Amino acid sequence: MIKQRLVTALVLGILVLAGVFWLPVESFSALTALVVLLGASEWARFASLDGKSRWVFVAVVAVLMLALHLIGLNRVMPVLLSLTGVFWLWACLLILGYPASRGYRMRVNRVLIGLAVLVPTWVALSGLKGLYQGEQALLMLLLLVWGADTGAYCAGKLFGRHKMIPRVSPGKTLEGLAGGVVTCLFIGIGFGLWLELPAPSLVYLTGLALLTCLAAVFGDLFESLFKRERGLKDSGTLLPGHGGILDRIDSLTAAAPVFMLGLYWLPVT
Repeated sequence: MIKQRLVTALVLGILVLAGVFWLPVESFSALTALVVLLGASEWARFASLDGKSRWVFVAVVAVLMLALHLIGLNRVMPVLLSLTGVFWLWACLLILGYPASRGYRMRVNRVLIGLAVLVPTWVALSGLKGLYQGEQALLMLLLLVWGADTGAYCAGKLFGRHKMIPRVSPGKTLEGLAGGVVTCLFIGIGFGLWLELPAPSLVYLTGLALLTCLAAVFGDLFESLFKRERGLKDSGTLLPGHGGILDRIDSLTAAAPVFMLGLYWLPVT
């Protein structure tokens, strides 16, 4: 299982980085849309959708992404990502209040939540690719997400004692969270120095790295909440050793909109 997991992670990492640096914006956006649609088919399980209703949900996600593309992402991005930021603040409260919080348990609410999770992820990733130095921005985002996960795993294994939110994810610890935060702070500082940013921008980028790290953590926890509600270990079986698409992009669904929003309002690249 460990070998299979490592091989899958290596292949995925190579493919993702190749897409980031070699694909033009339109091709990258189309590939990202495909990944999001695969995630939508898995989210349908969280919303108790099956059969035709499952594919209707996937089609709705596709239509929304196409509509936003035709309207122009630059026109809708500020408002959409700002609303997404508010959504993730609400999601954090939902996670912290679990299992007392119940409003999301209605099927229609789980469908709407899926749209709020998936569509802005595509918007943010496509928007990042279209930025000046967009490849570097995407690379930083990916390193922050991977760093938050790897730093948390290593610190949790070595020092983990105090559970963070055991009702949602029993394996995560406060020590692990600290490890992820420290890792992301170093990544933020490193990128700021590499880009030769002035001191104020360096401080801002480091703060954004911290915020993106926390968003990644809560994105992971949010998916864990829905898997726990549905009694699922993984969101799917597409990726050997890793589960489904959502199991790989759960952190990114929160981190990407937060990171893009930070760069949009106070650009540092």
